[in-house]
Amino acid sequence: MIKIENVSMKFNLGIEKEFSIKQAFVNFFSPKARKGKKKKEMFWALNDVSFNVKKGEVVGLIGSNGAGKSTLLKVVSGVMKPTKGNVEVHGVISPMIELGAGFDGNLTARENIYLNGAILGYSKKFLDDKFDEIVEFSELKDFLEVPVKNFSSGMVAKLAFSIATIVNPEILIVDEILSVGDIKFQEKSKNKMMELIKGGTTVLYVSHSLESIKELCTKVVWLEHGKIVDMGDTKKVCEKYYKHQMGE
Repeated sequence: MIKIENVSMKFNLGIEKEFSIKQAFVNFFSPKARKGKKKKEMFWALNDVSFNVKKGEVVGLIGSNGAGKSTLLKVVSGVMKPTKGNVEVHGVISPMIELGAGFDGNLTARENIYLNGAILGYSKKFLDDKFDEIVEFSELKDFLEVPVKNFSSGMVAKLAFSIATIVNPEILIVDEILSVGDIKFQEKSKNKMMELIKGGTTVLYVSHSLESIKELCTKVVWLEHGKIVDMGDTKKVCEKYYKHQMGE
């Protein structure tokens, strides 16, 4: 379903300070500041990453903050184009990477259901048919006419998750979704994920919760500094990662 071959992703971290009026003023009176002007710095978020995800597999991505996990999800989802390498995806993807990214804060929850649904490729008729189901799952019936800008981050995540999972996608790309909302909604989210997995959905899943990874994933890929450290059996790789994090 997903074939990742020698994927590398480079970012420019350089900041040209002279474009700041304040910095220009400091530079004028401080020769040391002028000499300290930052040059362009290249950062490889991913470096020669390769692995395959078969149909029906649930593959977990683990690693420290900045390891490249979320970047890899964006590359697989087509949000980013890799600097090097190639990604092949066979199947329709439903990405849940930045929940609520397609929302307009000035629009109500009702309006954003149709806006976000359209962005995800759903027709108006489909959304009309599924509207009550989306609202019921989100637990936001009393807030449909409220602008989303007045929502808490948990409420936004609930609404976005409810829209994104209204269909059974062939491939689900998930970034820390099961930690959104309150405890009750987290349990609903996990149950929904389990339902999709049992239905044969292929999943690429990022989480810092090793318990969640162990419960859901059939295999694990461990990334650090953009490179694969280990991959394979979920329990074994998670144990190695845990010991590494604990300094053992």
